[in-house]
Amino acid sequence: MPELPEVETIRRTLQQLVVGKTISAIEVMWPRIIQHPDDVEQFRLQLIGQRIQSIGRRGKFLLFHLTEDTLVSHLRMEGNYKVVETGTEKGPHTHVVLQFSDGTSLYYTDVRKFGTMHVFPHEVVHDQLPLRKLGPEPLTKELTLEYFLERVQATTRSIKAVLLDQTVVAGLGNIYVDEALFRSGIHPETKANSLDEERITKLLNAIDQTISEAVEKGGSTVRTYVNSEGKMGMFQLSHNVYGRQGEPCKVCGSPIERLVVAGRGTHICPNCQE
Repeated sequence: MPELPEVETIRRTLQQLVVGKTISAIEVMWPRIIQHPDDVEQFRLQLIGQRIQSIGRRGKFLLFHLTEDTLVSHLRMEGNYKVVETGTEKGPHTHVVLQFSDGTSLYYTDVRKFGTMHVFPHEVVHDQLPLRKLGPEPLTKELTLEYFLERVQATTRSIKAVLLDQTVVAGLGNIYVDEALFRSGIHPETKANSLDEERITKLLNAIDQTISEAVEKGGSTVRTYVNSEGKMGMFQLSHNVYGRQGEPCKVCGSPIERLVVAGRGTHICPNCQE
């Protein structure tokens, strides 16, 4: 958390709230968030005076396209942004503040302090880590069946491990992997290279369908997620398996089970997935 649908929802909100604003000052209360440049003062000096031209997204990363550079922000587990009037009291988990010339500020909050920020010139940002190794995204022309077949059938890893690998498909995380596997009827422990073209095609369609519906509903509010206007996502009401341990399957009525796959808590219907 947040995964592609939640980050996309935040992107759309920030696009409405901060595009056109000019950065006039920056406060960094937790320097470890700033990964590049590795000097916080350089980070500040590089961004002050730049105008936010648009907000983009790549996988789970937010991209603040500025006048000269792109600020790449990864929210990790619980990072979030909030636009406030400049001078609004900062909470204990507010770690970076972008102050704008119009009297508003953008607060980055992160309870766990796992989020990261990188700044690169526009022309090289996609050639540098963390974006360089990302695979194609759901709902894009780059994520073709031919590509997906090749990557899935080339490994003996569990299919869940493959789907969580951001170099294979960017933007998927624990929630939407569980949901897509349920929709395709595939058990998460299944070895990827054992899946034939028919099942892989069904899985790819399930991924696109799941992500499309989740984006439409503003993502899933699990634990602390809200968008930059403080609104909850609603896709959690449509979850078939994630977070429903012990509840009846919506298809067959069997109790949803929780197990650990690829080091992650995983939810399945033992009857519908094989």
